[in-house]
Amino acid sequence: MGLDVWNLPAEREGVPAPDELVERRKAVAAIPQQVEPGVDVHQQQYGGVPAVVVSVPEPARTVFYLHGGGYRLGEAAGWTGFASRLALAAEARIVLVDYRLAPEAPFPGALRDAAAAYDAAAEEFGPLVVAGDSAGGGLALSLAVAVRDAGRPAPTGLVLISPWLDQTLDGEMYAANAATDQLFGLDAARIGSELYLQGHDARDPLASPLLADPAGLPRTQVFAGGAEVLLGDATAFAARASAAGVTVEAHLVAGMQHVWFTIFADLPESAHALDAMARFVRAC
Repeated sequence: MGLDVWNLPAEREGVPAPDELVERRKAVAAIPQQVEPGVDVHQQQYGGVPAVVVSVPEPARTVFYLHGGGYRLGEAAGWTGFASRLALAAEARIVLVDYRLAPEAPFPGALRDAAAAYDAAAEEFGPLVVAGDSAGGGLALSLAVAVRDAGRPAPTGLVLISPWLDQTLDGEMYAANAATDQLFGLDAARIGSELYLQGHDARDPLASPLLADPAGLPRTQVFAGGAEVLLGDATAFAARASAAGVTVEAHLVAGMQHVWFTIFADLPESAHALDAMARFVRAC
């Protein structure tokens, strides 16, 4: 069957990563992960796409997770600590997808990888909850839109953590929260967008899923911190999706940074957010 049934944009040739980005990737990959006891971690492939599976011994459900990193940084192994906490809280198997990064694989490379892995994981495990943070949150929403439009088996839920949803970079919060967001900002967004799009139209709804029609999407949970520049993307999507009849559960937490509960595990606000996400996943 393959990706032909998805009607996705064709692959495009990318360019090599600059030396500075290669070094940043190495630094990010070297950050140690604290995996919780009682959780298994192993490598796997789904649809030919590498993944890391983090699971409790007898998972009751599966979360298909797309990591952040501005479409140009990060790897699945760097999310195993957070995934282990989520796996325990949600009694779940977490499939962390190692989609290809820009600039070597510009849009739609990451989306095509996500689609191939999604089909294979759904065939093996049954209905999935799709989740992601930052750029991975944008990719998760793009995947959900592509699933709907292609008539593929729908996810039972969608979780977007500090999602980057709009490649036009028009959000007012880029200026309003510039002084408070310590992890992301307009300059980083511009660099990431240029490497990801490489001339592709930023208003393509599969590249900027905030611009897609949200009607018919699965029930969705959205998290955003009050101090982050992507607060506007999250609130705009929550409003549009709710108006289109999508069931939306929004958690907008004052003072919190970008993707706070994937990084700062010891904060009370992180514990509350993880508990809310686990409850949502268990209910899907």
